[in-house]
Amino acid sequence: MKTADFDYMLPPELIAQQPLPDRDAARMLVLDRASGVIHHQQFTAFPQRLRPGEVLVINDTKVIPARLIGHKPTGGEVELLLIEELSASRWLALARPAKRLHEGTEIVFQESACPLPFAPCPDPLRATVEAKRDGGEVVVRFTGADDLFGALQRVGHVPLPPYIRHGEDAPADRERYQTVFARQPGAVAAPTAGLHFTPRTFEALAQRGVFVHRLALHVGPGTFKPVATDDIGQHTMHIERFDIPPDTAAAVNAAKRDGRRVVCVGTTTVRALESAADTEGRIRAGSGETDIFIYPPYKFRVADALLTNFHLPRSTLLMLVSAFAGREPVLRAYEEAIREGYRFYSYGDCMLSV
Repeated sequence: MKTADFDYMLPPELIAQQPLPDRDAARMLVLDRASGVIHHQQFTAFPQRLRPGEVLVINDTKVIPARLIGHKPTGGEVELLLIEELSASRWLALARPAKRLHEGTEIVFQESACPLPFAPCPDPLRATVEAKRDGGEVVVRFTGADDLFGALQRVGHVPLPPYIRHGEDAPADRERYQTVFARQPGAVAAPTAGLHFTPRTFEALAQRGVFVHRLALHVGPGTFKPVATDDIGQHTMHIERFDIPPDTAAAVNAAKRDGRRVVCVGTTTVRALESAADTEGRIRAGSGETDIFIYPPYKFRVADALLTNFHLPRSTLLMLVSAFAGREPVLRAYEEAIREGYRFYSYGDCMLSV
């Protein structure tokens, strides 16, 4: 298939720039895959769309303040976007400007203020360039912090998507560009379908008799990257790390065996489960890496229903949704969402394909 087959025109004013005051106030377009019928609801109706005994799988990765702005000893400014944790102190990062960095270059990230008046300021976080790769990527080793994630909370910035243009990340973004169930630090982008969930949602799911299980797939910056090749089969996916706990694998396998639906919250959850499934659709627990690229035609082995936000044109995420629900039905649903004034992308509304 061609990348142009997954294009559509979106009025810029429909790109959500701010989250709604209440997480669960989003609208939800429901697409019936069998009939192509579309329904319009609020996300608060989501638990009622599930049946007792079904398994809902969520991605509990936690977004880290992965955007860092520091300075070289010469005073030149350097911006890093952390991509992948290689070890406890080593990260792969996108650097800007990369061409002015060399192996051995030290970058200092100074906190703007000391934590308490008259208290000694902590040693600044430092990163040393260990290697350079193509495409502006560098391998850096951090020093000056026993707790790197704690230091990132102090000096880092939330890596908001490029289509959110309200300036620097605000304190509210630290809360709202994060799911309420986030646990495992490592993502540089939020699994946005989960942003709509609240404690009320989980209470309603429990009352409904739905089993909720977790996995983690640490979302990388490639999630925002449009497919640049004309032939989608020539596109190379970014690698992301995932972990599936034994209880999640067991619950999913039991549901598939019993004929109960497995409902996935987000494309990241789908990618993790499909990557961990054998040819019979059985999930293996454990950690791994995936560069799976799901596009039509693809035979899903695990996912039976999918909740996701609206995605960018020509993106791998839109291609995954199209593989799940059909390219033409999905594009028709997007056209209707545009006519109805739905809010698009990370801070926007959602779509449930059943």
